[in-house]
Amino acid sequence: MKELLVISGKGGTGKTSVVASFAALADSKVLADCDVDAADLHLLLSPEELESHEFIASRLATLDEEKCIGCGRCSEACRFGAIAMADGYPVIDPISCEGCTVCSHICPEGAITMVDAISGHWFVSDTRFGPMVHAKLKAAEENSGKLVSQVRRKAREIAERQGLECIITDGPPGVGCPVISSISGVDLALIVTEPTVAGVHDMERVLDLTRHFDVNAAVCINKCDLDEGNTERIEDYCCAEEIEVVGKIPFDEEMVKAVVRGEPPVARVSGGHGYVEGFGSGHEAGSADSRKCSDGKAAQAIRRLWDRVQDRLWQDADSGE
Repeated sequence: MKELLVISGKGGTGKTSVVASFAALADSKVLADCDVDAADLHLLLSPEELESHEFIASRLATLDEEKCIGCGRCSEACRFGAIAMADGYPVIDPISCEGCTVCSHICPEGAITMVDAISGHWFVSDTRFGPMVHAKLKAAEENSGKLVSQVRRKAREIAERQGLECIITDGPPGVGCPVISSISGVDLALIVTEPTVAGVHDMERVLDLTRHFDVNAAVCINKCDLDEGNTERIEDYCCAEEIEVVGKIPFDEEMVKAVVRGEPPVARVSGGHGYVEGFGSGHEAGSADSRKCSDGKAAQAIRRLWDRVQDRLWQDADSGE
């Protein structure tokens, strides 16, 4: 079983569109969306939810008013300013509470206890292209790296149980904790960038991250024809760093239209869970009208990209790199 992670140094590079296209093109795979802070792969794959699970990442302080004597020691001890005194009694702000448990230990009457806080949910779903594991973290919640680990763990479990050959993961942008949780142990990290100043800079940062964790990396340049100078700059940098540019996707309005329709850019499916001709087996068969594939220049480039990514996945694994 091989694990492909698609990431980007910044948001908006087209990473999720590439992953959705790979979902349509690949056989024998499970899909995972590890961009838990702002998940959007489901917008292109229309998953049917099969399981929903609570994600508990922290604990919050809760006051038992009947036990409280209003001594104020909890308010004095809270370094996060989460406990204020009002009318002689403490009031706990759940947003400011960091779950450090100091207040529960210092309270002489045991009036403060720590309770589990639901920080989000993770899901197991079915799509017309196969099983998918994804999640949604609540606004302002922490421990997104822990939620990413849960999504990856479940995706591996499904792949092993069903004998699937590949896990295709839509990773978070940037270089923070969620990306680190996504990148460890993958067979190949595909970095999707764009020929802009920010795109080049952030690609370099995420490549540094892959080197730090000794992860095989490759680069795809999306909208490569919008700034040929920066595209050449990316290629020169990758050549100097011995990083392969496995694909270049030109700007194509058909790709934009596909995203607006909520479909993978390589596939245009009319209604329901129609089978996309040539994209693998095991899906429902649709009418002839539903078997429509985009033949635009971007879609063709993505198909070539997928062919090269498959070669890299298996070659790198076979060579032990």
